[in-house]
Amino acid sequence: MDPSILRVGVAGLGRAFSVMLPTFLADARVRLVAACDTRATARDQFQRDFGGPAYADIQALARDPDVQVVYIASPHQFHAEHTRIAAAHGKHVLVEKPMALSLAECDSMIAACRAAGVHMVVGHCHSFDTPYLETRALIASGEFGAVKMIHALNYTDYLFRPRRPEELVTAEGGGAVFSQAAHQVDIVRMLAGARPVRLRSALGNWHPRRPTEGAYSALLWFESGAYASLNYNGYAHFDSDEWMDWIGEMGGAKNPADYGAARRKLASLESPGEEAQLKAAGTYGGAMYAGRSPEAASTSSSHQHFGPIVVSCERADLRPMSDGIRVYGDDGREARPLPDPAAPRHEVIDELYDAIRNGRPGLHDGPWAKATLEICLAMLASDRSGTDIVLHHQV
Repeated sequence: MDPSILRVGVAGLGRAFSVMLPTFLADARVRLVAACDTRATARDQFQRDFGGPAYADIQALARDPDVQVVYIASPHQFHAEHTRIAAAHGKHVLVEKPMALSLAECDSMIAACRAAGVHMVVGHCHSFDTPYLETRALIASGEFGAVKMIHALNYTDYLFRPRRPEELVTAEGGGAVFSQAAHQVDIVRMLAGARPVRLRSALGNWHPRRPTEGAYSALLWFESGAYASLNYNGYAHFDSDEWMDWIGEMGGAKNPADYGAARRKLASLESPGEEAQLKAAGTYGGAMYAGRSPEAASTSSSHQHFGPIVVSCERADLRPMSDGIRVYGDDGREARPLPDPAAPRHEVIDELYDAIRNGRPGLHDGPWAKATLEICLAMLASDRSGTDIVLHHQV
């Protein structure tokens, strides 16, 4: 194998891995060499697909001498422990968002990676997406003046997709704040280019059979004087991709006629156990899993996104879209197109590769992701207390 290629071992072959798999297939800078999962069906499929070993636990994966990077795609509550294990064996870490479920866990992960001298990148979050990175560069150029306000909005069917029982329990990392707000928080922090200082939020939890947060609104203030509103609704009615030219979050075209599909599928299930089985069947190694070839993975013509976002600068409003940036300036409006993506989520591999091979730590490191988690936790605390929450761990 080419020594410049990053050899990746996967911890957890579930939904997160299924979504990242097209990236690994399409990007020549990485190679999947090993995995671990508690499900024998997933381990068997990995061995068939990639020829590498598939272990029953992460300790065995971390001991594998062929693994350079451990991609931690296990459920949220295991991220901290699995990161510490990987670092203890000298492996670099790519860990899914949210980084962890507490700030203390974040600190332990950062300390473990620093002590081992390994890099940690946290993602995928949608702040990796090229339209947001290019909007950030446009803001940094100073062409339109300082950022004054950001409005981020997303309406999806998130809460009505098949879930395991713990995904509907906030204390175990379930709900829209841990799973979805991390995306929006990352994006608005990056675009504002300033340190957040305080937050006020209200959360929505109004479906008796889905007893966790399915919606939120938050107002986030920055030390620059800018502010951002973050709004999310995952209750499967309005779909804000209508305002993104019917390009979905993953960069593919959507059919408006599919309205209500998530609710109809969920209504056909009779128990939480049946729902969990349906989710497992559709993930890697499951009976209903439909894999993607490297060719299919590299043919998406649109960038991924996380719903409509408008950045108000002093002399223009900027709207990142799946195919470019729309600029609404003092004297007119224009579209600044972006080239099609070379591979889905290649930006994650850009940052990981630059850190490990070129010694250039990227944006999405441990302290950055800890700051995002602090805001997510502050959203939960502000809703409980009905007060503003002052932030202390921002970078």
